Amino acid sequence: MTIRVLLADDQALLRSAFRVLVDSEPDMEVVGEAADGAEAVELARAARPDVVLMDIRMPGTDGLAATRSISADPGLDGVRVVMLTTFEVDEYVVRALRAGASGFLGKGSEPAELLGAIRVAHAGEALLSPAATKGLIASFLAQSDHGADERHGAREARLASLTGREREVLVHVAGGLSNDEIAARLQVSPLTVKTHVNRAMAKLGARDRAQLVVTAYETGLVRPRAG
Repeated sequence: MTIRVLLADDQALLRSAFRVLVDSEPDMEVVGEAADGAEAVELARAARPDVVLMDIRMPGTDGLAATRSISADPGLDGVRVVMLTTFEVDEYVVRALRAGASGFLGKGSEPAELLGAIRVAHAGEALLSPAATKGLIASFLAQSDHGADERHGAREARLASLTGREREVLVHVAGGLSNDEIAARLQVSPLTVKTHVNRAMAKLGARDRAQLVVTAYETGLVRPRAG
């Protein structure tokens, strides 16, 4: 299966470099290039890519707004967005995860990391680059958006719909564990873990594992470690 990739960045030279890299892989192809967020949304609807590499800061409609539009479009439910940013952990990254991004990667990442990120996002996994620790992300999630009591309450209500085992699995997902690792800890099969993850995603309205991580922290099910 070929992974269809859309490139969205206002720098033409960078898009060209990404195109050469992606097209060199036998299991990937670039299906479009966008110079801003509005064009990225239009091309996503026209080309239906599997993964969008989205620059978070672009003139006009930025990557954040574009990601929100893609995530809100039922017709683009299978499209995964990977944010590209110069700064690997900041408020914009947290907002991007909330908007529906599957994860993010620094522009200074190695080519192998970028290609790996595309494959991870396509597989529906949460993508957090090695330089971005979960503790930092958790801290930003805990410190920002304190006024969103109504939304927080709504998410807590959805969290109440989870079974005890689904909550347990969600905690491990937020800790960055894979299905195999969770299965080993809970002494169940990876398929059973996958079933619990899928059910939690359905109940919480999460597109992928990244959204499960955000919900786990925002609802207080998982809290940032001190220090």
